[in-house]
Formats: sequence, structure tokens, C-alpha cells
Amino acid sequence: MKSNIHILEKKLLSDNWYKLWRYTFELTRKDGATETQQREAYDRGNGAAILLYNPEQQTVILTRQFRMPTFVNGNPDGMMIEACAGLLDEDDAEQAIRRETEEETGYKIDSVQKVFEAYMSPGSVTEILHFFVAEYTPAHKVTEGGGVAHEQENIEVLEIPFSQALDMVKTGEIRDAKTIMLLQYAEINRLL
Repeated sequence: MKSNIHILEKKLLSDNWYKLWRYTFELTRKDGATETQQREAYDRGNGAAILLYNPEQQTVILTRQFRMPTFVNGNPDGMMIEACAGLLDEDDAEQAIRRETEEETGYKIDSVQKVFEAYMSPGSVTEILHFFVAEYTPAHKVTEGGGVAHEQENIEVLEIPFSQALDMVKTGEIRDAKTIMLLQYAEINRLL
């Protein structure tokens, strides 16, 4: 398929935390007309997320941490309950999610299953997120978790009954898209 997009200019606007680019491009519309447009895209790299679940106990492992963007957009304390997740960095998605799981939750998981991938905010962010699920047991707990100090992570690990996590989506206590998607995946596929 021939692309109807021709990039004219890619300009770096910010390289502070991640990269913010402004693209100037020509777009050929369905009617054949060509127009020039500009869009900004935030490049933070790709990531992975995982839902740890225990079918015997009917529980899931989630995390709670402060998220500044939610705070400045009306989340009173800025705290978010989320599935474990992180950037791939130089790893492939499976290696990255195993690393993040142990760092954030303290669980060292034997087997993970990739279930899908998705663009999380395609209008402004380049990131593709790889979604995983994995069973856990108390025997998988190797550390307290909580994140990596040099990354300024301060993560609380939560073990929650699956039914309560679903209720927390309904009440708005869980408002994170990746977490809602993974909980719904678990419900639809009857993992618990």
C-alpha cells in the first residue's frame, strides 16, 4: 500500500524527559487533494504492562503510585491504581515485563503470556504497549517490590480480590486505561 503521507520536516521541540517532535507533512486526501499539516508527537518509547492473577485465591496484583499528569488534571491526590508496567528500554517486551514485574511488585514470574498490543494515545504519543498476563502464587514473591530508587519510584504493591478490582473500575477508583483493559481481558477470558 502506497503511503499518502510525505514528511517535510521533523523538528525536536523538547528532549527533557522524553522527546517531543513537531512534524510538518503533506497529506494526500481521498479526493486526491494535497494539504500541508503539522502535528506534535511525544516519543517516550514502547512499553509493556502485565496483570498478575491468582486463580486459586481469586486475586490480582496491582500497584499504587503518584502520577503528576493526573494530579494537574483534577485527580485530587495524584495517586493511581495500575497494573504493573514500564518501558522496554533496550529489552524485548517479554524481558522488559519480567524485569518490571520484579522491580515493581517483587514477584519473579516463571511464565508470561502476551495477549495483545495497543497504541494507548495515538493522537499524541508514539508508544505501543504490549499487554501480558501471568499467574502468580505466594512462592513467586522474592522481594518487597516498590520500584527502583534511582528512578524515583515509590510504588505500593496491592493484592486485591478480582471482584473488588472490577468494582473499583465501576466506582472510578481505577481509572487507568491499561489496567481496565487487562481486567476486562481477564473477565472476558475467565482467567479468574
